[in-house]
Amino acid sequence: MPDLTTMPAESKTGQQQGTMGGGETPERLLVTDTRTGKEYQLPISDGTIKSMDLRQIKVSDQDFGLMGYDPAFMNTASCRSKVTFIDGDKGILRYRGYPIDQLAESSSYLEVAYLLMHGELPSSAAMKEWERNITFHTMLHENIKKFMDSFNYDAHPMGMLVSTVGALSTFYPDARDVHNAEARMLQIFRLIGKMPTIAAYCYRHRRGLPYVYPENDLSYTGNFLSMIYKMAEPKYQIDPVLERALDVLFILHADHEQNCSTNVMRSIGSSFADPFVAMAGAAAALYGPLHGGANEEVLLMLNEIGSKDKVGEFIKHVKNGERRLMGFGHRVYKNYDPRAKIIKQTADQVFELTGRNKLLDIALELEHIALEDEYFVKRRLYPNVDFYSGIIYQAMGFPTDAFTVLFAIARTSGWLAQWQEMLMDADQKIARPRQVYLGYDERYYVPRDKRP
Repeated sequence: MPDLTTMPAESKTGQQQGTMGGGETPERLLVTDTRTGKEYQLPISDGTIKSMDLRQIKVSDQDFGLMGYDPAFMNTASCRSKVTFIDGDKGILRYRGYPIDQLAESSSYLEVAYLLMHGELPSSAAMKEWERNITFHTMLHENIKKFMDSFNYDAHPMGMLVSTVGALSTFYPDARDVHNAEARMLQIFRLIGKMPTIAAYCYRHRRGLPYVYPENDLSYTGNFLSMIYKMAEPKYQIDPVLERALDVLFILHADHEQNCSTNVMRSIGSSFADPFVAMAGAAAALYGPLHGGANEEVLLMLNEIGSKDKVGEFIKHVKNGERRLMGFGHRVYKNYDPRAKIIKQTADQVFELTGRNKLLDIALELEHIALEDEYFVKRRLYPNVDFYSGIIYQAMGFPTDAFTVLFAIARTSGWLAQWQEMLMDADQKIARPRQVYLGYDERYYVPRDKRP
């Protein structure tokens, strides 16, 4: 029988199409091309059709074939993935099937990183080995300090981080062997282990403080806090509330499906570039205010409002299109961001220790009005994870320009899980989207002295 994936349907004559072997009729999409009158049956798999199946739809043999046009991938799946599931309408986020609230309540960031990478939660022995391998790779080559010293004193921490992660590629040439599973895992240990150290060095450089080496007897987040805040004391005393709060924040930010930076990680990785330069590209995407920089924008907005009694006036400006309401709404979530609920609870625990931040009162009033005002309810604008995370980071003593760096530490495990999955997916090829060309047809060169 004919292959219906590449043959036009017998259509308008009423002749029935055949079925697949065994009498099973596959799901198909019937497409009528009104230009030619031909009909085509496109197989449906996992709720999608293959864009390449559109290429058979042509006006003539010389025609390139039909393409889809989808700026920003609003309705295009670029991969099949088993890492993260999101249902934006229901406010669901799961890593490898586990609800985000269960992981945030019971797990640690490194355990979640293992889950993202391996697909299952580790046994006690596997977790011990995982932690040992990552801890072993927290130190940076001494020449990295010289590299970072070359940045200006007021360089943005995220710019320093992007550059330093990319520079690590030159220190580990074995990272280019991306098809070697053992070499891949070594780079995964290195990147998860070294990201907090790089981030801490960025923080210390900005303040003219000496770099603090990692300590292997501390937890992942405890070690990071020590490298950030330790001064002359022999041992930095880590507050368990802040240590756990940072762990929860890292868990919430670990992965978020095919977002802008993850798409960059996969796209660069599809050329078989090493993971250091791929992650530098992903971190550069995260740098943007519409992505990882959003929590910084929230804090700027709250400071601009200034006090709780001015929230109503600010809301009027938002409705008039004069201001943007940062931290509300999401490309995916059309319900309350599940991460925002968890982070709100974490905020209460942190503020019990640090004292209440005046910006929290502004944020709560803003949220209260937005959740009840018909203007925002109709547009399904709910608080997202960025709305509260910046307030918590500020209460913990992190400067505003370091927020995205913290995001990058957390997202490292997600980027690497997605990168490895992409490399092992037989369907994946080097990323190369099509374009719709709207420029001139062929033109002829005119010498400069004869141009109008």
